[in-house]
Amino acid sequence: MSLKLYVGNLNYKTTEDRLKELFSQYGEVTSVNILQGRGFGFVEMSTEEGAQEAKDKLNGTEFDGRKIIVNDARPKGEKKSGGERRFGSGPQQRRNFRKF
Repeated sequence: MSLKLYVGNLNYKTTEDRLKELFSQYGEVTSVNILQGRGFGFVEMSTEEGAQEAKDKLNGTEFDGRKIIVNDARPKGEKKSGGERRFGSGPQQRRNFRKF
């Protein structure tokens, strides 16, 4: 369990103060960072328990007119698995497309 949470589908007018206020219901918020114009941000909680409770209670709830997504934040550069397998890549893909 991560202390840092990804918060997606944010209203573009949502402020860091409003987001901090929302998450503070579940424990001490140590940092909030919204990527302006991107519709998502990150909230870091001081305890794993607070982060887990915030994730459980807030994921899928409406905030500032949008249904927000709350998940554990992944380290920078880590992507969801399976993307390459769905479309194929590397030598196998080149062999498949040689026919065309």
